[in-house]
Amino acid sequence: MSKQVRQRDRVIIRFAGDSGDGMQLTGDRFTSETAELGNDLSTLPDFPAEIRAPAGTLPGVSAFQLHFADHDVMTPGDRPDVLVAMNPAALKANIADLPAGADVIVNTDEFTPRALAKVGYAANPLEDDSLSAYQVHSIPLTSLTVKALETFEISRKDAERAKNMFALGLLSWLYHRPVESTLAFLERKFANTPELARANVTAFNAGWNFGETTEAFTVRYEVKPAVMPPGLYRNITGNIALAYGLIAASQRSGLQLFLGSYPITPASDILHELSKHKRFGVRTFQAEDEIAGVGAALGAAFGGAIGVTTTSGPGVDLKSETIGLAVTLELPLLICDIQRAGPSTGMPTKAEQSDLLLAMFGRHGEAPVPIVAPMSPSDCFDAALEAVRIALKYRTPVFLLSDAYLANGSEPWLLPDVSTLPDLHVDFATQPNHDGDFWPYLRDPETLARPWAVPGTPGLEHRIGGIEKADGTGNISYDPSNHDTMVRLRQAKVDGIARDIPRLEVDDPSGDAEVLVLGWGSTYGPIGAAVRIVRESGAKVAQAHLRHLNPLPTNTGEVLRSYRRVLVPEMNLGQLSLLLRARFLVDAISYTQVRGMPFKSDELVDALRDVIDT
Repeated sequence: MSKQVRQRDRVIIRFAGDSGDGMQLTGDRFTSETAELGNDLSTLPDFPAEIRAPAGTLPGVSAFQLHFADHDVMTPGDRPDVLVAMNPAALKANIADLPAGADVIVNTDEFTPRALAKVGYAANPLEDDSLSAYQVHSIPLTSLTVKALETFEISRKDAERAKNMFALGLLSWLYHRPVESTLAFLERKFANTPELARANVTAFNAGWNFGETTEAFTVRYEVKPAVMPPGLYRNITGNIALAYGLIAASQRSGLQLFLGSYPITPASDILHELSKHKRFGVRTFQAEDEIAGVGAALGAAFGGAIGVTTTSGPGVDLKSETIGLAVTLELPLLICDIQRAGPSTGMPTKAEQSDLLLAMFGRHGEAPVPIVAPMSPSDCFDAALEAVRIALKYRTPVFLLSDAYLANGSEPWLLPDVSTLPDLHVDFATQPNHDGDFWPYLRDPETLARPWAVPGTPGLEHRIGGIEKADGTGNISYDPSNHDTMVRLRQAKVDGIARDIPRLEVDDPSGDAEVLVLGWGSTYGPIGAAVRIVRESGAKVAQAHLRHLNPLPTNTGEVLRSYRRVLVPEMNLGQLSLLLRARFLVDAISYTQVRGMPFKSDELVDALRDVIDT
C-alpha cells in the first residue's frame, strides 16, 4: 500500500502510560533513533512522584516528551503534536495539553469500564464526541502485540509488556526513523534471555509493519536533519554530562575524583555513572546517609583529591553543617544539588529552582559559597568543569545548581576537543612558607586562597577543625578582632572570584530594546524560545542569562540599569529577583511558577508582551 510522505520542520511527541508500560524506555529509544538521524532535539521525561503509584491512576502516569526538528530547538515543546496514550489515565492526564488537530494514538485494549471508572470517566471518551477536536487513532496495541507473539514460548504477561515496542515500531515507521540501533539495543538488553529478545524485536517489527499496511495511517512524515556545526555528537542527559564533566576535571587536574554520596532523586544517576569509571581513577562511596557522604567528600578534599557530593534539596539540609566546616577549612569541595520541588519530600521527580537561597544562605554564620548553574543538559559538562576550577583555584566549597529538568532531559552534545578544556593543574604546598614553619592560612595575595598541603608531607603538619582559626598560623583563636578578619577574608575571597568570570553578555540585536529578560539555570531554553517568538512578531527584547550566581558578574548592575524593565522568570517564588532587588535596588519584575514542570514558551511570550506594552 503506497503511503504519502509529507515534510515537517518539527514534531513534538509525548508517550504516556503506566510506570510499568515502559514509556521512558520507549521515549529514550525514539530519541536515540532521532539523534542518529541528525535532528536537533530536546526531551522531557516526566516520572511519577510516588514509588509504585497504583496502576491505572493519574498519579501513576509516566510520560516522555520529545521535540525534534530540522533546525535548532531550545525546549521539549509546549503542546504535543502526537500523544500515545496506553490507558485512560494517560489520556486524561495529558489531553488538555494537546492543540486542536493533534494526533492521539490510543491503546483501546485498556479502555475497560473498570479502568475508565478509576480515573473518573463516566463514559468511554473514544465512543462519545469529547475527542472530536483531535485525530484519534484507536488501536488495540496490547492484543495486536500478543497476537504477533503467540508462537513464542513466553508468558502472556511478558507478551503484553512488549506493547511499548509495538508502539515504538509504529512511531518509528510514521516518522521515518532509522531502526538498526533499536534492534541492536534489544538484542543487548535481553542477551541473557534470547526468547525475550526475539519477542521484543518481533513486536517492534510488527508495529512497523502495522503502520505500513493499515489504512488508519495514510501519511508518513519526514523531518530532515538539522544543520549543525560539524563534529562528533552524542545524545546526553544532564546528569551524565555532569558526571563526564567531573571526570574531565579530574583528568585535567591530575587529581583523583572522589564522590561521597547518598542516593536521592533526581541526583542518583550521577553516582551510578561515576561508579562505572574506576579506570579513570574515580572512587565512589555510597554512604549510609547524607551527612556521611559529604563528610567523606570533605575528607577526600583534605587528602588532596577532588571531593564531590551529589544530592538534592533535602540532602543539602543535612549537609549544611559540613559545608560550613568546608568554608572555614577553606578546602575545595563540590556540592552538586540537583534541585527538585519541595519543601520536605515535596515532589521528588519534579523540577523546581528551589534552592538558590538555600545555597546562598543555608548555613549558620557568615559562610559564603560560590554558586554555578548550568543552562541546558549538555551545559552540565562545562558547568562541572567551571565549578571544579573555582573550587581548586580558590580553595572553597562550590555549589552547582542543576535541577530535575536538566538532569533527566537530553539533547545532542558536540564532543569537545580535549585540548580546549581548561588546565586545572594544582600546585600543592611542599615546603614551609613562613620562617621555617608552615602556616596553613598564609594567603595567595591575588586569590586569597590558602595553601593546600597533602597530609603526611614532612614539615607541613597543621591543625584543622571547626573552631575559628588564627589568620596565617591556623591556630585556634577566640580573639574577636581575628574572627572579624577571617570572616571578611573569606567573604573577600569569594567576592574576588567575580574578577575571574566572564562579564554578563546581553543578546540585544536591535541595540535599543527597553525590556530585558534575565534568567538562570534551566529557564534558558524556554526564555530563548519565547524571545525568538516575540522578536519574530516585530517586538524588541533583550535577553541575558546568569551562569555565576555568587558572585555575580561585575557588570550585572550596569546591565540591569540599562533597561527600563527587567523581567526575571523563575521556577520558584522569586529568589533571584529578591537578590537582585536587594543588591542593585532595581525594580525587577518577578514572573514565577512552581508546578514541577518547566515553563512553556507561550506562557513567557504572554508575560513578555505584557511587560513590553506596559
